[in-house]
Amino acid sequence: MKLPEKNEIRKPTKTISGITPVAVMLPPRRCNHGACIYCPNLNVPQSYTPKSPVVMRAMEVRYDAYKQVRNRLKAFEAMNHPTDKIELIIMGGTFLQYPEKFQYEFIKDCYDALNNKKSKTLQEAQRRNEQAKHRCVALCIETRPDVCVEHIEKMRKWGVTRVELGVQIIDDKIYKKVKRGHTVQDVVRATEDLRNAGFKIGYHIMPGLPGSNMKKDLQLFKKLFSDQKFKPDQLKLYPCQVMPGSELEKMYWRGKYKPYTKEQIEKVLIKMLKNVPRYCRVMRVMREIPPEYLIAGTIRIDLRKEIENELRKKQSKLKEIRYREIGFALRDEKKINFDLKLRITRYKAAKGEEYFLEIVNKDDILFGLLRLRIFEEQATIRPTTFHQANIVNSKKTSQFKNTNKRAIVRELHVYGQALRLGEKGEVSQHKGLGKWLMNEAEKIVRKEKIKELAVISGVGVREYYKKLGYKLKNTYMVKNL
Repeated sequence: MKLPEKNEIRKPTKTISGITPVAVMLPPRRCNHGACIYCPNLNVPQSYTPKSPVVMRAMEVRYDAYKQVRNRLKAFEAMNHPTDKIELIIMGGTFLQYPEKFQYEFIKDCYDALNNKKSKTLQEAQRRNEQAKHRCVALCIETRPDVCVEHIEKMRKWGVTRVELGVQIIDDKIYKKVKRGHTVQDVVRATEDLRNAGFKIGYHIMPGLPGSNMKKDLQLFKKLFSDQKFKPDQLKLYPCQVMPGSELEKMYWRGKYKPYTKEQIEKVLIKMLKNVPRYCRVMRVMREIPPEYLIAGTIRIDLRKEIENELRKKQSKLKEIRYREIGFALRDEKKINFDLKLRITRYKAAKGEEYFLEIVNKDDILFGLLRLRIFEEQATIRPTTFHQANIVNSKKTSQFKNTNKRAIVRELHVYGQALRLGEKGEVSQHKGLGKWLMNEAEKIVRKEKIKELAVISGVGVREYYKKLGYKLKNTYMVKNL
């Protein structure tokens, strides 16, 4: 790789949203339920290919978590990217179904790699990371809706802040047809429990599945945001493709399945993007599948860029977060108005009230956001959320009744090109926008007469919240108001 010039950041888009993402791949393991009919069988982590970039990097070090993280840090540093604020993303399968000892060691190895120092325990590694050079500001796990609920407490102990659920489509008949192994009700329950525990929630959505069509895909996609049982914070849109070794490949050759054409995919994606509300971020469009591993389906993995360029030319206004971020506006050399204002969107989700706070300018360019959830627990409290700190002598099977209102900040994020800790910001990061958003959230909570505000915090952000008067309480940062 050619080294960048002085002050040049190679591939700036990788950290244009304010953090440095480090993906870590799990070793191959079949899901407990078997395999969905679209899942390939290629002797690598399920749903991936041997030439997926993250898989190739993992295979080089035999899926060693410590080495994967260290290698990615070195690669980012070589490209002149800051590596102070890291989002760890654990990919490659249902991590929560791996042996418990493996889970613990894998997570600990990730923290040890960020610290560049081996610790005796995970807790020690996390304490070190609070003030380390490379701090874990967010940790994401990809999993299934039917698996995650019973592991919420464990995920919080690991420092997880975001969960991506393989939802695909909210239709039980199609779930049965594709051998998904869970139900729509599993999605509903997981969404509510994760939300109440403060997690940011992402859905993977797959248009073009067997048993669906363009009309049905769009109808069910709109339901994701019209029905308060769902309303995800993030999306990944992965149109169904035919891959080798999958049951879908056999169906394709027998003429029992036909994937969407490139034109059909574009049409569906454009309509989906236009229906995404302002509180949701479309993280990715299309899987990075090399052409040699595609039996049928479009080979264009850059469709998003093509679609967005066309929409921008037509001056189409998308509401979704990524389309509006300040970092992309700067990249495209737009003239930026720095007269900023606060905008609050309030909506109901999973039996609670969500407040989506944004700092935007008159052109609706997004500089920072905060997600605040307020809900009243009148039903059973599962002792797996931040409320456990207030429950004495609890057991996982116990039931507790409570009618108190709870408040939790599920996400605080300031956008723009990532900066190093302590580096003075010129545009958005390190300019006090996070403090502004937190102050506004506290005002809302006080108005609701709630005495305590909790924050789901990455281990590496605890120091920031301490400066705002928050204290660590049962894996959450909490402040008495």
